[in-house]
Amino acid sequence: MKMQVREFADFTGVSVRTLHYYDEIGLLAPAEVDHATGYRYYDENSLIRMQEILFYRELDFSLKSIAALLSSPNYDKAKALSEQKQLLTLKKERLERLISAIDGAVKGENVMKAFDKSELDAYKSEAKAKWGATAAYKEHEEKTKSYSGEKWNELAEGLDRIMGEFSLCMKREEAPDSAAAQALVKELQSYITENYYRCTDEILSGLGQMYVADERFRSNIDRHADGTAAFISEAIATFCAK
Repeated sequence: MKMQVREFADFTGVSVRTLHYYDEIGLLAPAEVDHATGYRYYDENSLIRMQEILFYRELDFSLKSIAALLSSPNYDKAKALSEQKQLLTLKKERLERLISAIDGAVKGENVMKAFDKSELDAYKSEAKAKWGATAAYKEHEEKTKSYSGEKWNELAEGLDRIMGEFSLCMKREEAPDSAAAQALVKELQSYITENYYRCTDEILSGLGQMYVADERFRSNIDRHADGTAAFISEAIATFCAK
């Protein structure tokens, strides 16, 4: 099997931009690059690697953590796949409960128990405890372990406010390397460090790239205005290059 980047993107359900980004960060490189044409080709091993990446994304691991895990000499693929299968089974069971609950709700029954995902959350926590060995992840877990639901909502609102400020900066036609935009990057970095984990320039740079490479992040940030995610990414790149 040999596929060009567009074919591989369509087959796996990710964008070409995302594949290019995965290559840049060393997460998934093409199996072959034709240096005469620049065409990238992927093979069966690439597909297996992508499957592993997608499984870990289901566990909400960061791309940086996934790259570290898959390159670790202690990585036990068979064991990891077994754990991932269990996670997906729990998700399937929860979806089946929700589907059944719809019929019950139509009949006027109390179906609140169908929304219980404590078992799934507990399993995710256990899996991350086994596999989340990065320093940033450990610091994040330690710092946030006592956060209440209200605290998490408050922090999310704080991040969203900063993203909104970036959007306003962009609408004022400030450049990503302007003093105003760079001040917002510094504020974002400090906010993450204060509330989650120490956000080094390296981590910040990775976040900036993820904001445009990951469709979920990009669409959420662009709620403020189209192009906000790209504006933030460029501003962060400028900040980290200094």
